[in-house]
Amino acid sequence: MRNKKVLLLSIMTISLIWSCSSKQEKMENRLRKFLSAYETKAIPLYKESSLLSWNASVSGTSEDYAKSEKASFDFARIYSDKAEFTTLKEIKESNEVKDPILARQLEILYNSFLGNQVDTALISEQIKMETEISKKYSKFRATEKGKQMSDNEIDAILKNSSHSAELQSAWEASKMIGPVVAEDIIKLVKHRNRIAKEIGFKNYHEMSLKLSGQDPEEVTRIFDELDSLTKNSFIALKGDIDQYFAKRYKISTSELRPWHYQDRYFQEAPEIYPVDFDKYYEKQDPIKLASEFYSGLGLKVDAILAKSDLYEKPGKNQHAFSTDIDRSSDVRTLDNIRPDSYWMNTILHELGHGVYSYYNDMSLPFTLRDAAHTFTTEAIANMFGRFAKNPRWMFRMGLIDSTEMEKISGDSEKSLRLQMIVFSRWAQVMYRFEKSMYENPDQDLNKLWWVMVEKYQSVKKPEGRDMPDWAAKIHIALYPCYYHNYLLGEMLASQIYSYITTNVTSDISLVGQKAAGNYLHEKVFLPGARYGWNDMIEKATGEKLTAKYFSKQFVR
Repeated sequence: MRNKKVLLLSIMTISLIWSCSSKQEKMENRLRKFLSAYETKAIPLYKESSLLSWNASVSGTSEDYAKSEKASFDFARIYSDKAEFTTLKEIKESNEVKDPILARQLEILYNSFLGNQVDTALISEQIKMETEISKKYSKFRATEKGKQMSDNEIDAILKNSSHSAELQSAWEASKMIGPVVAEDIIKLVKHRNRIAKEIGFKNYHEMSLKLSGQDPEEVTRIFDELDSLTKNSFIALKGDIDQYFAKRYKISTSELRPWHYQDRYFQEAPEIYPVDFDKYYEKQDPIKLASEFYSGLGLKVDAILAKSDLYEKPGKNQHAFSTDIDRSSDVRTLDNIRPDSYWMNTILHELGHGVYSYYNDMSLPFTLRDAAHTFTTEAIANMFGRFAKNPRWMFRMGLIDSTEMEKISGDSEKSLRLQMIVFSRWAQVMYRFEKSMYENPDQDLNKLWWVMVEKYQSVKKPEGRDMPDWAAKIHIALYPCYYHNYLLGEMLASQIYSYITTNVTSDISLVGQKAAGNYLHEKVFLPGARYGWNDMIEKATGEKLTAKYFSKQFVR
């Protein structure tokens, strides 16, 4: 009798296991079928959308922007399919998908579909609004004394002139894009909020963070922590900056205004230390230097550069970006290169994005051939960009000799520290302004902008100024709710760099260090989006994301 009971129990256990296994297999096969159909539609549309967006950024023509708008809508429409979202939702809520690769694809696609579960007319209208604003930014040229000027030319005035009137005129000219696009941006913000609310979120800012795998409260906590960590250091450094510029412009510190800080937004550190980095690059080719450096890491970029658009031309987007056209090795960067330290930093930065994409694991499914998170690719880009002002790197690259390296090392270290602290305060402005703007787009945004600037950057608003200066920053309109990732990227850059220089190589320049390139390839690039961002970081560095390495490197 006892044997019969044991036998019966065994049969029941086997039956239960088989039943569970059968449910899992059934649901995973259902997901595989979904993924196959999805990739058949998505991959060609993704590639077409990427290519046409690239063409529009390079040419700036209305015809190319119209094509890009249509392609963007066709691709976005995939994720608005309610029947397919219902299928994904059923698979997700079954909790039967155990295979890690399948489960990760399910997580990513579910969020992509969820963010588009609104009337396709709303999505089409959003893309149309974004395209029109993008055209206005691309075509805008500041007019100074009746002459049209590029961003590079405006930046040169702000950096080199010592006359307050000329600086003010150039700064104000650069802000004239604000009134051109401000009303359109507010309409777009409200439209994005409408979409977010229809899906079930409070606003677009909250939706953007959550659907990218970030907790808004956690991001705010990190920003509060960094505000606390950097506040005193910034106050001290800002005092040094103000003293330097008061002397340079022969005015009192109380007379300093936004145009006195060598940058349109005070997002770049002013050059207050006696190191003219530009002179080291004025006879150099930043493209050649960057190519040689990446080659020495074992991360060749020839294929990326061959398809890139690197120099200024009329109508072309004046900014810089890297794009992965097809997630199958067609990676490109758009730049407006000049032989100076800014563009040396920029090309190192953009190729950092590029190698992250180019050296991804092509055996992964399409959905996972991407960065673990947008800020993890920013981290790699930031880490490499910093080398443009690193004396050890400059020496190893043959730009300076050992005597010059020793001569400028102290001030170079101060300069990088200043850059990181200054940028961290600027990122506070961007994150908190956007967060508040999406929470209430009807508030006085002109006033809000300057409240944030004065609080976090200690820059005084020009007397009586009531202009949409916030709208001059293209990211607010076209790369929304993203800027905080730059600062998270700086944190992670310090964490990864610390790991490499502690565990992989002691050469802080990384020049010729193929072991460092191999580490990045294996631990950061190849995993793609296989893991959640914090899991990838922990696997690569032994710790989850932490501010301590950024603080250790830059905060005193």
